[in-house]
Amino acid sequence: MSQKITIPQLAADQGTADGIPVYIARPQGEPHAAIIVVPEIFGINPGIRKKCDDWAAKGYLAAAPEIFWRFAPGIELDADVEKEMNEALALIAKFDADLCVKDIEALIKYLRAEEQVGKVGLVGFCLGGRMAYLAAARTDIDASVGYYGVMIDQMLNESHAIANPLMLHIAGNDGFVPAEAQQAMHEGLDDNQHVTLHDYPGLDHGFAAEMGQRRNEEGANLADGRTDAFFEEHLG
Repeated sequence: MSQKITIPQLAADQGTADGIPVYIARPQGEPHAAIIVVPEIFGINPGIRKKCDDWAAKGYLAAAPEIFWRFAPGIELDADVEKEMNEALALIAKFDADLCVKDIEALIKYLRAEEQVGKVGLVGFCLGGRMAYLAAARTDIDASVGYYGVMIDQMLNESHAIANPLMLHIAGNDGFVPAEAQQAMHEGLDDNQHVTLHDYPGLDHGFAAEMGQRRNEEGANLADGRTDAFFEEHLG
């Protein structure tokens, strides 16, 4: 069962009277854990809803927060449509990662208190992959996974704060994460006992998208299998 809900912001972060819109997919029976699914720059589109629904089918409560709700609520875009891709890229200029981390923290608290799940994990894609890294560094999320996260190489000064498991999937031919950024990620994170990095040589940004031209079936299945095993290990 899936539904759209609104959860409260953190009490100390009430910049507006509005709440945070969240897509919720519920499993049959009691969930054994929750997974926050942080979308790409294309909003909670059919691909992200499918990811949530698939996690619910595996027994998790899946929750995808809108990341652009403050200035583009309800937006859904298609990466394969050039006009919509350009619209999505323009939205990044208005995005505040610090506020988004606080939204994620509010959702973690909501899931634990209101949904009464024991553990909460997070998986993010693209911009959401960056948020997976920041959530691992700034919140008490139980386990995080980032797919082709952007700008992580510029945030390595926060890696010392990572206290729970983090897995990052790195596309070797990522136009948004060049080779020097990938090298910096390895140099900054390979020795961190909490972090696991996986490289996918030759694959481009968005290779694990659920649908559309960017998807690489072999690479997506490999990365998703690793993510499944990671959450089974760390979320129970």
